[in-house]
Amino acid sequence: MSYIDGFVIAVPKANRDKFIDHAKTADSLFVEMGAIRVVECWAEDVPEGKVTDFRMAVKAEADEDVVFSWIEWPDKDTRDKCYAVMMDPDNKDPRMDQEKNPMPFDGKRMIWGGFTPVVDLKN
Repeated sequence: MSYIDGFVIAVPKANRDKFIDHAKTADSLFVEMGAIRVVECWAEDVPEGKVTDFRMAVKAEADEDVVFSWIEWPDKDTRDKCYAVMMDPDNKDPRMDQEKNPMPFDGKRMIWGGFTPVVDLKN
């Protein structure tokens, strides 16, 4: 069964194009290392909640939008091997170089986690 990494981040609205460029560059590495699919979604219909919501979860400011993303892997082992390479300080891939491809958002407010699908309906 596949394995899913999910992410929620706040990105300055002014950095939308920078975010898309950053994502295309970084996401290509995930695909090369075995990801089946990488999806980056910019907020369009994200209502404010009374107790919690996407914006509150990442402490989005008025000048920021929420991005919801996921990576689909064939299995957790493939994901773990990819992350081990990406986090290796000897990894010289320029897509991981923060000076060449800086994150156009505050990574400290990113929420992420790995998930095992329990229901997977397809048409």
